[in-house]
Amino acid sequence: MRSRSYVKMCLSRMFNTCWVLLLVQLLCSQAVPISMDKTKVKEPEAKPEEPPASVDTGLHYDRYLREVIDFLEKDQHFREKLHNTDMEDIKQGKLAKELDFVSHHVRTKLDELKRQEVNRLRTLIKAKQDLEGGNDIAVDHQALLKQFEYLNHMNPHTFEVDDLDRLIKSATKDLENYDKERHEEFKKYEMTKEHDRREHLKTLDDEERKKEEEHYEEMRKKHADHPKVNHPGSQNQLKEVWEEADGLDPEDFDPKTFFNLHDTNGDGFFDEQELEALFTKELEKIYDPTNEEDDMVEMEEERLRMREHVMNEVDSNKDRLVSLDEFLIATKKKEFLEPDSWETLEQNQAYTDEEMREFEEHLTQQEQDLNLKTVDLQKQREELERQQEQLNAQKIELQQAVEHMEKLKSQKVDPPPEVHIQGNVIPETHDFDNQLHFAQEAQQQGHQAVPQNAEDTPQEHQEQNPDLAQHGLPQTHQDLPPGHQDVAQGQHNLP
Repeated sequence: MRSRSYVKMCLSRMFNTCWVLLLVQLLCSQAVPISMDKTKVKEPEAKPEEPPASVDTGLHYDRYLREVIDFLEKDQHFREKLHNTDMEDIKQGKLAKELDFVSHHVRTKLDELKRQEVNRLRTLIKAKQDLEGGNDIAVDHQALLKQFEYLNHMNPHTFEVDDLDRLIKSATKDLENYDKERHEEFKKYEMTKEHDRREHLKTLDDEERKKEEEHYEEMRKKHADHPKVNHPGSQNQLKEVWEEADGLDPEDFDPKTFFNLHDTNGDGFFDEQELEALFTKELEKIYDPTNEEDDMVEMEEERLRMREHVMNEVDSNKDRLVSLDEFLIATKKKEFLEPDSWETLEQNQAYTDEEMREFEEHLTQQEQDLNLKTVDLQKQREELERQQEQLNAQKIELQQAVEHMEKLKSQKVDPPPEVHIQGNVIPETHDFDNQLHFAQEAQQQGHQAVPQNAEDTPQEHQEQNPDLAQHGLPQTHQDLPPGHQDVAQGQHNLP
């Protein structure tokens, strides 16, 4: 599971009395010296000191939290104040006021960290909005940043007292709810697994269902068939670690020596991660990743239950850290020497029958809602398809109309070109009636000069009728269009 140990380790480094749940281990306190019989206890091999690993707290602002802690630790004044401040004062904001007295270099760096964090949040918010609403939707960064209570978004440039106070309170609240949320997630996981199993059985016939049920019961019994699990935090459990993990004689078990060996970061406390490491041997009795019947998600929940139990029994000041004094006091209790048997998860179902019933009803309701949405979406799809068909039909009609217009345009006859004669512009072709009209007037004015002999040559006719020739009009009935020659002849024969 993801641990909050780095936050807690940071707090313990900040002050010996610790403010857990938050930023533990800013200051490193030394482990209590231990006197031991070197003739009986093997000296552990000296290992080079390494800084505590940066463990993810599980908070979405984990990196920002750790960076703020690291820089506050570098200020001597702030560190001294931490030694004289108890946890309640820290939670109430008294420690945050000391920020006004830290060095300029630290404040400058904290300002930079805050600006970087605000920009990171804005980038994440913008990316989320782009995915959900499209690039054309404006993003109100100030409104969205209000959901992040661990910093003051109204002042994105400088790190102030209010920022440290918000960070402390947010981390305290979030870490306190971590285990509760983890338990709820596990309960949902278990109910979902059982629901899926029941639904699978409904798809089988009687014979297959019977075989499946028998296999399920067989796996349950096989999982429950394991060596005895020692009570977490009891003498028997710790002695087993002493012997098998540390390679020491169980008869020489010494609580102080044990504490020193397993306080891996040497800060004088067992944090949650260090405690959980003590239960590995017990968990290996129950769970094997190669076995079909063993669920590794359940193994991590079992580890969490063991750690919570020890914290409840040993952590007297409820700071989520076990000091050497608390540990030694716990080893003198009756529960340490004569513990009750430890009931594992298979003996403690994560959910009740009523919770399972409500969960399945909720799933049924969700399924119905999804079905309704599916029907609605199908109707919307059909409507969109119908509208698309209409649009396609209109598009085809429009294309046909455009093609028809282009065709008519291509078939239209252009007007004839104009002809210039002696400075005057006249059409090359004329309406026949106009030609006939001019011909009649010309004949009435000069019929005496028109030759009676039909055998007059065109040249003679042109000489006798220069006006007609000048205007390009027919000079004889032979020049007239067919069908009109008789009319012209009749007019010519008039007295």
